[in-house]
Amino acid sequence: MIGDYVMLDNVILGDNQFFGINHMSEEKADALAVKFRTLKAITDVIDTAYDNGVRAFMLNTNERAREICDHLRNNPGRYADLVLYPSMPYAHKYANIVAEKGIFGAIKEVLVSDSNAGELLGMIGKGSKIFFDKDIIKTMQLLVDVEMKIFRNLTVKVVFLQNIVTDLLLGFGIKEIFVEYVRYLRDKYDVQAGFNTMNMVKLVDFLGECGIENPIVCFSINKAGYLVNPDISSYEKTIREKHFQPVAMSVLASGAVKPKDAIAYVCSDLGIKSVVFGASSARNIIETKGLIESYC
Repeated sequence: MIGDYVMLDNVILGDNQFFGINHMSEEKADALAVKFRTLKAITDVIDTAYDNGVRAFMLNTNERAREICDHLRNNPGRYADLVLYPSMPYAHKYANIVAEKGIFGAIKEVLVSDSNAGELLGMIGKGSKIFFDKDIIKTMQLLVDVEMKIFRNLTVKVVFLQNIVTDLLLGFGIKEIFVEYVRYLRDKYDVQAGFNTMNMVKLVDFLGECGIENPIVCFSINKAGYLVNPDISSYEKTIREKHFQPVAMSVLASGAVKPKDAIAYVCSDLGIKSVVFGASSARNIIETKGLIESYC
């Protein structure tokens, strides 16, 4: 068996709002993209959350993650207790690099960026093995190494596998890659692995079959059934009966559920202790944090 219990933060600020993501409204998504077009607009919200006691931040490794992490690194005293929950790899980022620079330009950018000589040689070695052996484990390790460079010298608690990748590998039923992902993060980076998914019920069962104990699984759960696949009842049954560490997201269903009702359902009714939420105003950050702490 593999996997360890880790004390997760109750309150985790998500980053969708910073990158113009709103699954319910294209108009709201466009407005968010405009609002957060500058780094300062993003860091102002992080500062507001931090100043109001939020100490955990989930960050997708998209094109802007590096500048956000540079800002955190350049201000170590300001964010002394901040812990990060990266979600990787960000598939759209790699697709965009290939589209812009071609496959060889993309390889150069991915491997060379921010790498010292030793790191570069190690990644080239992994890359050569991938090319000749089509080794999926080495591919995973290379992507982890590339993405983890973004978070160097920052405190990372859990590294989540991005839901597109998680669910693709789940569909193929590749047990070895899940086991090695957990092991590689633990052995090389001394952090826990987590999994973002749109198929929580199937994933939790599958991770159990892989021998992964107490897996950390992040998924959408809300009273409206928004992004809950296949249905609310199967999610509730799994949460109550299976042994894993659930992390709830999309709890407000993009505004379809009132905050108090949403948090009471997730934390009190289901007993979930960690919630990822997106907010861009001080009022919403303070309100949501207070509700999570009250009910969780």
